[in-house]
Amino acid sequence: MEASHKPRVLVVDDDGAVQVSLALLLKQSGFDAACCSGPDEALALLAREPFDLVLQDMNFSLQTSGAEGLALLDAIRQRHPQLPVLLMTAWGSIALAVNGIKAGAANFFTKPWDNAQLVELVRATLELAGSPAGGPTRAALDSGFDFSAIVGEHPKLLRVLATVGQVARTRAPVLILGESGTGKELVADAIHRNSARVSEPVVKINMGAITPTLFESEMFGHVRGAFTDARSDRKGHIAAAEGGTLFLDEIGELNRGDQVKLLRVLQDGRYQPVGASRSEQADVRVVSATNRELAELVAAGDFREDLFYRLNLITIRLPPLRERRSDIPLLARHIAASVAESYGLGEVSLSASALDWLGAQPWPGNIRQLKQTLERTLLLAGKAQLTGADFAAGQHDDAGSSLRLGVDGMTLEQVERHMIEQALDQHGGNITRVARVLGLSRTALYRRLERHGLAEPGQGHEE
Repeated sequence: MEASHKPRVLVVDDDGAVQVSLALLLKQSGFDAACCSGPDEALALLAREPFDLVLQDMNFSLQTSGAEGLALLDAIRQRHPQLPVLLMTAWGSIALAVNGIKAGAANFFTKPWDNAQLVELVRATLELAGSPAGGPTRAALDSGFDFSAIVGEHPKLLRVLATVGQVARTRAPVLILGESGTGKELVADAIHRNSARVSEPVVKINMGAITPTLFESEMFGHVRGAFTDARSDRKGHIAAAEGGTLFLDEIGELNRGDQVKLLRVLQDGRYQPVGASRSEQADVRVVSATNRELAELVAAGDFREDLFYRLNLITIRLPPLRERRSDIPLLARHIAASVAESYGLGEVSLSASALDWLGAQPWPGNIRQLKQTLERTLLLAGKAQLTGADFAAGQHDDAGSSLRLGVDGMTLEQVERHMIEQALDQHGGNITRVARVLGLSRTALYRRLERHGLAEPGQGHEE
């Protein structure tokens, strides 16, 4: 964006006070603002004049369904596909804004807003809107960034990688959203690898695995004598990540009490080891991830609003595997070669029928499930070339009963419950084994058992 060009922002809201407040804030922050009261006027203005960003309300009448806001968003996306839109909403209708983001909005903010956070969000959104109109190519991305660990060429994945490239070199906190198994940790690694912090450590913490009693000691460290077992000073995760990146995985599993402690670090940039007499300065870049809809947890009162805004200045949504099926052959060949090398199996290949079979599966567990399926079939088949029949045979246990997931028509919540029930049954209620198979910590698994109303298997045993 040229230095002489003031970014133009269109505010669409039927409340005159909101228009005046936002226009004043935007002009004071170096933007050129225009206002209108409804969808028809907004679309007419956009047709006549160039704008760089739209801030639009979700409701323009007595209706509170958000249908008008979503209809306007859809019309803007169709007529001006490169124009970013930020949605305004009240906390009571936050789920509508989440639907809007899934429909193509860049992000959302709530009324009443925090002026400094909103200006920061506007600037970040404008910076991210500068990608080429035709969308980035994989070759162009690879020439400018190191995305070697991420396989795929689907446009949805390329848009994710373009965003990673743009934000990696900043200090901005990034929130990565996506279903289990979509590769959130790989994206976090890519953010670190393409940042100025690449020579410093990246420290990864599964937030669902830290018990509340150990949170401060694990995150902030402790000094000798701070408690009974503290026989020596111990650095916490934040100190270990000094100068580098702190990756907070499963951030949605963090309990409210520990959310406050984490918020203080993000607000002040300081932390105090347990038992220490003074605080320490933290120089870390925070990247967090969750397979839960964090905004909806905020609306339900399970996640702090102020922490949410600290974490999600930039939000990256990873597409599930079923939305990038054209990448399945690339992924399958890459995974098969990697698995074969790790087991010393020599070269292996996948026949056309194998690729057809893989491409037709629902993959509720996404890339992680694809990898497990390939690994299992490679080991069981013991052949240099796998066919569709090899994969189909691998979906049955020794007794011949089908192990395939019947997920047609099921919601994601139902699929998750179904997978947990199957794993519990398959492993006799052994929580440790079930958690390992599902790629979860035991704490996170317990929380999912509670959320899905599944009784904790008292007959189960631990290793």
